[in-house]
Amino acid sequence: MPSLMAAYGRLPVTMQRGEGVHLWDDQGREYLDALSGIAVCSLGHADPAVADTIAAQAREMLHVSNLYHIPQQEALGDELCRLADMDKAFFCNSGAEANEACIKIARLHGHSRGIDRPTIIVMDTAFHGRTMATISATGNQKIKAGFGPMLEGFHIVPYDDIAAIEAVARERDDIVAILVEPIQGEAGIRIPTAGYLTSLRTLCDERGWLLMCDEIQSGMGRTGHWFAHQHEGIKADVMSLAKALGNGMPIGACLARGAAAELIQPGSHGTTFGGNPLACSVGLTVIREIERRNLVNRVAELGTLMLDDFRHSLHNQPGIRAIRGRGLMLGIELDIPCAELVGKALAAGILLNVTAGNVIRLLPPYILTDAQSSELVRRISDLIIEFLQEADLSEDDDNAATA
Repeated sequence: MPSLMAAYGRLPVTMQRGEGVHLWDDQGREYLDALSGIAVCSLGHADPAVADTIAAQAREMLHVSNLYHIPQQEALGDELCRLADMDKAFFCNSGAEANEACIKIARLHGHSRGIDRPTIIVMDTAFHGRTMATISATGNQKIKAGFGPMLEGFHIVPYDDIAAIEAVARERDDIVAILVEPIQGEAGIRIPTAGYLTSLRTLCDERGWLLMCDEIQSGMGRTGHWFAHQHEGIKADVMSLAKALGNGMPIGACLARGAAAELIQPGSHGTTFGGNPLACSVGLTVIREIERRNLVNRVAELGTLMLDDFRHSLHNQPGIRAIRGRGLMLGIELDIPCAELVGKALAAGILLNVTAGNVIRLLPPYILTDAQSSELVRRISDLIIEFLQEADLSEDDDNAATA
């Protein structure tokens, strides 16, 4: 479209409506959604409870300034703090804004300890958002390209490397926090070694640092726990949320506990639209529906089922480097670039994503039936096998031409 900035490499399709795990384009073609709007529509499309909540709240009030009490916001804060064992919540409009709040809390924490230039440890393959602060906190150089100079105050270390962080702790006295994704989504569904998050928690406790977990993609039940860091039984000091919290309604949240929860005070942070009655009403409905339908446990079951099925269907298939996941956050890593699989899948009526160049990322809705999950595994496995066979034949032809 000539009137839109070219921020996206859009696929040649226009989605018109959705229902459950399916979408239909403006030509009436049906698609099985294995992406959920990139981990957003956990309850699927056009969920009746969400739709009813939106309609009812729209008839009552969409927006009121944060100068006043907002009961829906207070109720959602209570629910999230209950689920995450946190003390206080700040609501915004997106994951990037939630991470901005985390960064500001970390800097306030540092200044409260007399550190003039507080520094946050971040990971080399992290992705935390598209604002200036969050791309500065992102290790991926491709995301940063063209936007320098970056903001100072971030020290990058390798992901899943405790020794690297221990070395930083010995060398620097300006570290105030660690910002980490419990599972890295954009980097290719990277799951750290068991005990990694526990070791981070111990380091933070020993040093007086804040442990800040970016749960924007991995939170709200996506991994078979409400939040991915809970798989190791630890608590974060600060946590960011978005995506599945609103099932498509823009909303983000920053949660904190203990002293970190007291650092934001009137005038130190704010937002116009964040925490409005509409978004918070939807967030409450999402939590209620996930709990009512026992979807966190269902996600754990589905994730195990799909991983087993993929490993069976792709067993001994040349070109497969790894099949990994937790809950419905799944990645299939190939030994060659595979971005063109997105278009091939679209043509076959499946919505998926390729990230890190060679990892097929699957983030399906929590409401998949067993039959739908089996269909998804079968169709995606067939696509992968066909793609790898074509790539192998192409390489053989190139070799023959060279010879």
